[in-house]
Amino acid sequence: MARSAGHRLQWDEVRPDRRSRLEAVLGSPVRLAVGQQGGYGPGLAARCELADGRRVFVKGVAADQNPHTPAMVRREVTVVADLPEGAPAPALLHVVDEGDWVALVFEEVPGVHPAVPWDEAELRSVLRATLAIGELEPASSLPTVAGHYGPVFRGWRTLAAEGPDAVAEDWSRRNLERLADLEAGWEEATAGSSLVHGDVRSDNVLLVPRDGQLPGAADVVFVDWTSTCVGAGWFDVVAMLPSVELEGGGSPEHVLRLAGLRLDDRQLAPLVAALAGYFAERGRLPDPPGLPTLRSFQQAQGAVALAWLRRLLRWP
Repeated sequence: MARSAGHRLQWDEVRPDRRSRLEAVLGSPVRLAVGQQGGYGPGLAARCELADGRRVFVKGVAADQNPHTPAMVRREVTVVADLPEGAPAPALLHVVDEGDWVALVFEEVPGVHPAVPWDEAELRSVLRATLAIGELEPASSLPTVAGHYGPVFRGWRTLAAEGPDAVAEDWSRRNLERLADLEAGWEEATAGSSLVHGDVRSDNVLLVPRDGQLPGAADVVFVDWTSTCVGAGWFDVVAMLPSVELEGGGSPEHVLRLAGLRLDDRQLAPLVAALAGYFAERGRLPDPPGLPTLRSFQQAQGAVALAWLRRLLRWP
């Protein structure tokens, strides 16, 4: 499955007054702006070359594109400011917040997204770097993973409250109450004190070549720190696996072996149930404003997560 291009705002589509204010903050006009592919948000995401020769990355979104996205961008400002030293994240240089328009300017990372389909050497590098995030000491201001994802990782319980007719798939409908009970244990299973990025996918990863060489020999930088929280150090790896399989990286079982993770089913099954339930419940909803590809991606991830869950549980 190819990485989504979404429906992103381009630099020349940004209102002229907003472009002018950004250029004033930058201290130089933008000579060239290249919109970036990937992701599902509607906002601007552009690598910009300035007239004075500097290069930056600019992201921005307006409330009329999606009413919830500006708050996510503001949260990233807080998170990035509190990231521990050595965190694999680009430096935040400037913030422009006008209420209904929020834009962030980061240093440009001279990297590329992982190949799709995944290259195994690149995947190993990303898995190592993802687990290394969990070795960093998180800021005390961050919520727990349960606090951040608790309101939405209750898909089976939401569907169970609506009744079996809310679920179209036969196995899930038969086991709906059991799935809701299993899902309820995900918060305890993922508790911990590790830094969690919260949204690791290929489009939130940049590989920076060492000595001009890819794949494998690369530094890994993570972007979009909007869902960062504190929990089990393996949370990010498990949560990314449905998207990895969709992009040709192999089954979750295979990728867990690549990562060297050996998790007890009592830890793993509640989170996989929560992921599958989240995608099952959200995937049936209409597309949010400005995000026309989100639900189809959630449905595709849900199919992978559900198949994985069925292999784990072996329920009839």
